[in-house]
Amino acid sequence: MREARDFSRGRVHYISEDPYLAGELAVPYIKGVQAHHVGTSLKHYAANNQENNRMSCSSDADERTLREIYLPAFETAVKKAQPATLMCSYNCINGVHASENNWLMNEVLRDEWGFQGLVLSDWGATVDRVNGLTAGLDLEMPGVGDDAAIVAAVKSGALDEAVLDKAVERVLDLIDQWTAHREQQALTLEADHDFARHVAEESIVLLKNNGVLPLEKSQKVLFVGAYAAVPRYQGGGSSHVNSFKVSDALTAVKAYADVSYAKGFSGVEDVYDPALAEEAISAAKAADRVVIFAGLPDSFESEGYDRAHMDMPACQNRLIREIAQVNENVIVVLHNGAPVAMPWLNDVAGVVEAYLGGQAVGEAVVNVLYGIVTPSGKLAETFPIKLSDNPSYLNFGGKESVEYREGIFVGYRYYDKKEMAVNFPFGYGLSYTTFAYSNLRLDKPVIADPGTLMVSVDVTNTGAVAGKEVVQLYIEDHTGKVQRPIRELKGFAKVSLAPGEAKTVSMQLDTRSFSWYSTAIHDWYAYPGEYGIAVGSSSRDIRLTETVRLETDRALPTHISLDTTAGDLYAHPKMAEIGKNLWNRIARFFSPEATGAESLRDPIASSVPMRAALQFGILSQVENEKLVSEYSDRQF
Repeated sequence: MREARDFSRGRVHYISEDPYLAGELAVPYIKGVQAHHVGTSLKHYAANNQENNRMSCSSDADERTLREIYLPAFETAVKKAQPATLMCSYNCINGVHASENNWLMNEVLRDEWGFQGLVLSDWGATVDRVNGLTAGLDLEMPGVGDDAAIVAAVKSGALDEAVLDKAVERVLDLIDQWTAHREQQALTLEADHDFARHVAEESIVLLKNNGVLPLEKSQKVLFVGAYAAVPRYQGGGSSHVNSFKVSDALTAVKAYADVSYAKGFSGVEDVYDPALAEEAISAAKAADRVVIFAGLPDSFESEGYDRAHMDMPACQNRLIREIAQVNENVIVVLHNGAPVAMPWLNDVAGVVEAYLGGQAVGEAVVNVLYGIVTPSGKLAETFPIKLSDNPSYLNFGGKESVEYREGIFVGYRYYDKKEMAVNFPFGYGLSYTTFAYSNLRLDKPVIADPGTLMVSVDVTNTGAVAGKEVVQLYIEDHTGKVQRPIRELKGFAKVSLAPGEAKTVSMQLDTRSFSWYSTAIHDWYAYPGEYGIAVGSSSRDIRLTETVRLETDRALPTHISLDTTAGDLYAHPKMAEIGKNLWNRIARFFSPEATGAESLRDPIASSVPMRAALQFGILSQVENEKLVSEYSDRQF
């Protein structure tokens, strides 16, 4: 289909380790592109988390994990922005190919989320075209291409002709919708380049600064590294584009200052060149500041294979340490698509994460280095210290299947729960100024289900230069009724402040913000009780907290049997009094001195089932029969 060339790609699951953030960032992108009558294609749906054997490997995850981690970004993008098309992934999900997964494409995507667009396959992703059509796959990109099988299936009755008609209708509707509203667009390459620079400036993250940044024009500055002259600004594989032009830092800096340059190492090969290294080390001894442009070459990260480690090329790591030994004012600028190990982190004075910043990255980096722009980016992912710290370390990379045993504890959800040291936490990012948070307030002390809660906080620029702060809102479940992360991101806002200026930032939450996914009801659910409202600058830099109480008439289904524990009864709002009474009686049986609220903290009492209470004589036969007869197998 020729029209596919006009479609932009959006890989939502690559935007962030956090599903809420990934979805919220995808929405304005989709809306912005489609406002100009150009369709977007959301990909890859779903659980496409490894490249090795990606065309056949099965991503095996329980429903709660899929619903809380791997589907919400797609759900948000579909419900709020309705992308023109959605591309299914190569992999299987729990043994069923995504291209033939009726639950994924029909039941969830269309019936639950209301997707109105067209579903297409990736190149070579289809296995059985007839099964794919039945499961909701409308368009096959180059693959099986077995049209005769479709015709035969319709003739034999194996494929309902109405299913085929619907797929054809979606294809024709797509063509009509996006070709009938074409608009002339002026060639604005220079303006587009300026915008690309602005986007890169907003995205650069200052990770470390021991007073060495911003640079001053009067300082004797040395740039080191091949990426200073030829930046790595885009990913490998099918994400490659032909840019109008690419700006490099070495050229861009000439507009501000006169800097020296030493290549130091290759941007392609991991080869330590003694001559290049000696030239850089010698020049570094005489410099006031040394900026080393380092990162990952295409051979270290790309589409089509998985990284086997988090290391940068050994030649780069070695030279960074060698230069740090002769100059205490070393700044490392990173060009990489994902976190890297930093064995030299304590040896350098500054670290700037530029990521793969696009065609204007050179100008953007220089503007940040020299304080023309105050850095304001925040990490959308955690930077662990080493690869083995990763929650999926023991399970990642299956050949035929891979088990998602870490469940919902992905990224900061895992590191924060484990209280594990990391290089940089989720949401982290420094500035050339400082910000103070104050006056956190909620518009109500209790949120009803369904309902909304408005959270407001005042943020003040307490430094000497203008800057922008990304205010982050996290929810903490204090009910203790189900295993959940310490906190989860549920809101964020970027605010621009002049020195001394204060603004109020407000964010709205709904009851979905407090919820987790229950497989018992196949829906989102929030237990009644207290929840923490935490506002801060990262997942580990919480500045202010408040508490809100959630009230709901909903309750998870509870099956009462002889194996039901006192704790289970007490946790259920409609059985709380019965559970409380039983809990107290059990606690007094094991600890006669325990009374009142103290007994409700008894862990033994919590885990004793009615069967044992009957056997121990704590519960009489009459009481037991009454409980079981009245409540057995009832859901409420």
